[in-house]
Parts: sequence; C-alpha cells; structure tokens
Amino acid sequence: MQAAQEDVIDEYDDRNTKICHAVRWNESDEYLLYLKQIGLHWVSVGFPSQDFSLEAMRKVKRRLSSFGLEIYSAQHLAYRSLEIQLGKPGRDKYIETYCNFIRSIGKLGIPVSNYDFHPANTYTTAMVSSRRGYITREFSIEDFRSKVEKQRFEREYSAEEVWEKYTFFVEAVLPVAEEANVKLALHPDDPPLAYMNGVAKLIVDYDGYRRAEEIAGGSRNWGILLCVGTWSEGGDKMGKDVFEMIKDFGGRGKIFQVHFRNVSSPLPVFQETFLDDGYLDMYNVMRAFREVRYSGSLLPDHIPHLIGDDEHRRAGLAYSIAYMRSLLHRANKEVG
Repeated sequence: MQAAQEDVIDEYDDRNTKICHAVRWNESDEYLLYLKQIGLHWVSVGFPSQDFSLEAMRKVKRRLSSFGLEIYSAQHLAYRSLEIQLGKPGRDKYIETYCNFIRSIGKLGIPVSNYDFHPANTYTTAMVSSRRGYITREFSIEDFRSKVEKQRFEREYSAEEVWEKYTFFVEAVLPVAEEANVKLALHPDDPPLAYMNGVAKLIVDYDGYRRAEEIAGGSRNWGILLCVGTWSEGGDKMGKDVFEMIKDFGGRGKIFQVHFRNVSSPLPVFQETFLDDGYLDMYNVMRAFREVRYSGSLLPDHIPHLIGDDEHRRAGLAYSIAYMRSLLHRANKEVG
C-alpha cells in the first residue's frame, strides 16, 4: 500500500493533469488571493480584442505569479471578430493582432491559446432552477427554433463558406504558433447544432474535428479544447462519445485543454449541472484522462449559481475545484 502511494504524482508535477480556472486579465487583488486560498496554481487568462503589448502582458503574468498563479493558457478575442469568422473587410488587421498575441505569449512561455469558430451562436434559451435548486443555464432546441432564432446577418452562410473562413484563419495563424511554440486549442460548437441563426457551424461532431485536423496538415501545434459538457450535450449524435474522444485525440496527444463540465441529459433539452449532478460519471471521465497521461489543464466551466453567491460564483467554484481535486487524487492512485 505504501509503495502505491509513493507512485502518486504530486499535484504540481508537470506530468500531472493541471486543475485550472479561467480569469480575466485585470482581476482584483482580493479575488486573486481567494484563488490562492482555495489552492489554485494554474489559470487561463482572457484578454479583450484590442492589441496588448508584450510588456503589458508581462506585467499581467508577473502580477498573477505574485499570488502563486501561473498562466497555462490565454485567450485573445480578436479571433471572434466577424471580420475573421465571416471573412469581412478588415480581416487581415484582426489576424495580425491575433498573431502578435501568439508571438507574445510564446515569448512569455505560455503554452496554449484556446479559440472557437461559431459567429452566430446562441448558448442559452433560459436560466432555470435545477432539481437541486441552483440556478443554471438551459438550452432547448424547440425553444430556440420557435422563440429565439433569427437571421443575424445580411444573408445566410453555408458550411463550406464558414470552412473557407476557418481555413484562411488557420493557415495564417498556425505557422506563427509553430514558430512561437504555442499550441492552438479548438473548442467545439456549444450547443452542437449544425445550423444556428442563419450560419452553419463546423465543430458539431467527430467528423468536424477530423476535418479541422486535416486542414492543420498534421501540425503538432494544432489540437482541441475538449469541452466535456458540449460533447455530452450531443449524446449519440457526436460520432464518438467523451471516452472515445479522450482515447482518440488524447491518446495521440492532441487534447491541449479541457472544460470539465456535466449536463443533465443530451439534447433536445439539457441543463448544465454541478459535476456530481449530471448524467456523466465524472470520475470515469477523470480516470480516462489519466489513462492517456493527459497533462494539460482541466477547467470547471459555466459554474451554476448558488444562493447568496457573487458574480465570480466563488462558492460554486470552491465546490467544483475541491471535487475535481478529489477525483484527480483518486484517479492518480488507481491509474498510477
């Protein structure tokens, strides 16, 4: 028994899965201290769409480090501009802004940048009280189609058109990422519907990810942000389930980041849940990541709102981080 315990990987060992949380670049000192108090070591930092100098980003990194927080990944919202995602005039300027960001995080030793590509997305049809009474996001296909959906832009965009825009973006950015030694992690479309608000979506199943991987031409710097919640929303329509995705992409070292989230059921209707309250057994998910020796980051995503909680969902975050840490500790003991 003692020998088995000695084989358990330390939580801060680089070989271990890294429990992480998403933060804004300008969080308060008080909030950063709170993150330190609940035992977080890794963060994913979100930057807005304007240009940030290398020195400005270095200051953000130093400030986080002063609270014991290290940046595992960073997101810059220039990629979400309609100029990029719908190929509108001015695209080159936004792509160059994003490339400058990739160069900067490479110089700072930040290994991953996450992004998505769904310009006309609707994430939520209602905020509801769950069966346990916390407030959470719900999505219903029927409600979306009958009450929410509308054509967002001057015309419709087909899947092939959006693939062309995605290909242009990747072919411009990926060589920069390779030179900067930064990995690009592609998030799936949440919810995984093939068409929303007049625009086709791309990453709604396994085949979408495989096509995106082919566009990347085998680059070691292209991979996926596997959102466990999004994949669970799609159920048996995704081509491969969560465990098959972990074995396939994770087994090949192509999962760069994970959103660790549970839902009540697959579509046509789902509610987001706390990790212990959905239809997936999240321990088995954690174990699957350790079985493929996943050493990237794992973030609690879209945390439900507990009574009396603040805008940061601090109570829900502490609950989620503690639960994830427990699952990881058990998985490391059992997998080795």
